Amino acid sequence: MMANNSRPVMPDATVLLCLVAVLAWGLTFWVPAGTFDVIEVAGQRQLMADSYQAVPAQPAALFNQEGGMGLLNLLFEGLVAGTKWGSTIGIAAFLLVVGGAFGVVLGTGSLDRGIAALMARQSAHQDLLLPLLFFLFSLGGAVFGMGEEAIAFCLILVPALVRMGYDSLSAVACCYLATQLGFATSWMNPFSVAIAQGIAGLPLLSGASYRLALWAGFTLLGMVFVWHYGRGIRLQPERSLSYASDGHWRRHSDHTDASVPQLAWLDKAVLLLLCSGVIWIGWGVMTQGYYLPQIAAQFFTLALVIGLLGRTFGQFSNLNQLSQHFSDGAAALVPAVIVVALAKGVVLLLGGDDPSQPSVLNTLLHHSAQTLDGMGQTASAASMFWFQSGLNLVVSSGSGQAALTMPLMAPLADLLGLSRQVAVLAFQLGDGLTNVLVPTSASLVGCLAVARTSWGNWLRFIGPFMAAVMALATLAVIVATWMGYQ
Repeated sequence: MMANNSRPVMPDATVLLCLVAVLAWGLTFWVPAGTFDVIEVAGQRQLMADSYQAVPAQPAALFNQEGGMGLLNLLFEGLVAGTKWGSTIGIAAFLLVVGGAFGVVLGTGSLDRGIAALMARQSAHQDLLLPLLFFLFSLGGAVFGMGEEAIAFCLILVPALVRMGYDSLSAVACCYLATQLGFATSWMNPFSVAIAQGIAGLPLLSGASYRLALWAGFTLLGMVFVWHYGRGIRLQPERSLSYASDGHWRRHSDHTDASVPQLAWLDKAVLLLLCSGVIWIGWGVMTQGYYLPQIAAQFFTLALVIGLLGRTFGQFSNLNQLSQHFSDGAAALVPAVIVVALAKGVVLLLGGDDPSQPSVLNTLLHHSAQTLDGMGQTASAASMFWFQSGLNLVVSSGSGQAALTMPLMAPLADLLGLSRQVAVLAFQLGDGLTNVLVPTSASLVGCLAVARTSWGNWLRFIGPFMAAVMALATLAVIVATWMGYQ
């Protein structure tokens, strides 16, 4: 793609996924589908490693008139996939409700005035806020597997940090990058480590000491990265790749002079409600197991209370204005919903991710496992990590990828003389780290939509850092192999 100034432009996530969809559609014409036998162990479905059976290629239709899967049915079928607990429908509803809620909160102007007051009183240690936030979100990713929840927190951090002199990229890094580094190196994540270890027949939460060391090292690296980058942007804002798009947050700030703004009692009440709501949501996620439906309801309640308070005391002239702010906030996240639907549609084009149903994904998984079988221990361990990283492009769910790959990777590790703990570590790192990069990650796309920045800008910003992280992760898997990690 070429811009008006003839400089190449990175395709955005929507364009990229449409290209991937065409490629996936073409694969269905010459790659046979495959199935695995599935058994249930301790309430979990597991595929049997040696049960692969190929079936003739099943070309996907260009357009399915019966309402099934076809290339031109891609967007609709992707949109209606899943339930309120996940996949596209649940994530799409979550994005629209939370986006609308923050449209109301930002519409009061109280958050802008509160940030301006904080900026006017900023100390010499302001830059330490970034690594502190990074540490807290990394801990959240490690302890309870934060993923889609990061979108909601980005809605707070992006406008706040931009108006404090940073940029939206540093805000997404403090929130989303941190959660994924924590997720990938966690010693207790219930959505990846626990499931993978259960399938591999390992004691739950075993091997925690090595993972704790990895979490500490990767988190420290990320903290230094955001501190150094954020400080540079605060001193020279024009260097930011998102400087133009961040103008939205600067333009929408109510504070335009150099004086210290005085917060009215209503502003303080709104800010107190916002902080209380965030604490309430955090409590629900950590102690009650709240997920998309409950978190969306909490944010809607928060917006309703703040909106009615603002209407009662004059921050909104009428209820129609309140409704408009909600609609505008929801509309800002529609591009993210489309990308999530397209990503799911690509998986459906390939036949879905159910190992018991004919799917090109099952065939690719089977042949990848056979290829790894012909390598030495060190190369196989590193290749496991990179295979899981690549597979994450189409299966971005941690629990889904564990269920699909670990029944093959665990016995394969036995054949190669590797410990099953190494196979779990390769899965964990490959699944978590590439969530920071792939445009098929619903959480990443949602955070970028909130930040009003493109996937191309994000990739240019985070690419060099993640190249170093992926190299270190490869080394971590190799070291685990050498030390006989159990």
